[in-house]
Amino acid sequence: MLPDEQTSPEQFEALRRMTPQQRLAIAEQLYWSAREMKAAGLRAQHTDWSEEQVAREVTRIFLQAST
Repeated sequence: MLPDEQTSPEQFEALRRMTPQQRLAIAEQLYWSAREMKAAGLRAQHTDWSEEQVAREVTRIFLQAST
């Protein structure tokens, strides 16, 4: 991770002040944003794919993702 990508002490403090529900809501927003970005990338790479094909591939990719 690059130095400017690391979490700052101020960011940690902001996260600590949040309720668990707020942190969960942010995590959910990040998840759906990541899926939208992956779908956009697939559409750009596979201009001939239908929306159904894009959606299936996004689902496949996220189901097989690992940490």
